[in-house]
Amino acid sequence: MKKAVVILSGGMDSTLTAKIAQTRGYEVIAIHFNYGQRTQTRELQAFEEVSDALGIQERYVLELPFFEQIGASALIDTSLDVPTGGLEEGVPVTYVPFRNGIFLSIASAIAEKHQAEALFIGVVEEDSSGYPDCRFEYIQQMQKAINLGTKEETQLTIEMPLVKLSKAEIVKEALKRKAPLEKTWSCYQAEQRACGLCDSCRLRLRGFEEAGVVDPIAYEKH
Repeated sequence: MKKAVVILSGGMDSTLTAKIAQTRGYEVIAIHFNYGQRTQTRELQAFEEVSDALGIQERYVLELPFFEQIGASALIDTSLDVPTGGLEEGVPVTYVPFRNGIFLSIASAIAEKHQAEALFIGVVEEDSSGYPDCRFEYIQQMQKAINLGTKEETQLTIEMPLVKLSKAEIVKEALKRKAPLEKTWSCYQAEQRACGLCDSCRLRLRGFEEAGVVDPIAYEKH
């Protein structure tokens, strides 16, 4: 069976991405990164529960403590506030410098080890927080660099099945494919009940609202 490595945070986008990889006939190898993010414990729980629900056997949980030394992001540095006032233009303070580039590099090493054909990442360009490392063109260039820097027989395709979708389209697609959305976690700052105010919660809630469906996870009441 052909193999694909999937970067699986435990969020809605990466969960649907893993489901799509399975639908395309791949045996999924799931990778999760603990990098000192505020909701690290809750995201890891979501990763394990989503992996169980999808029947994913091969899993990697990798510790990347150096992100805390770098800081420069409200997801990691607790002296910086996670914005809760609504979505704004520009690159937000929750952007983690070059995070996806680092994730893709590590995922590529695992893909090469397992002789995987594809690497799936759930980046979303159009309806996202404006992160530069979620752009289609950037991931394409990373694919070129990865294939230049690996063995000749390693020819990885980086798949971005959600990159041009809106959050509403992602919700609809996830429901159609029966992805376990109730197991997912998207909130940037809370681990018990989602805050409902951070950019990630707002994008998620807007997606469900536009799709005409109720989000199955619990939120704080405001």
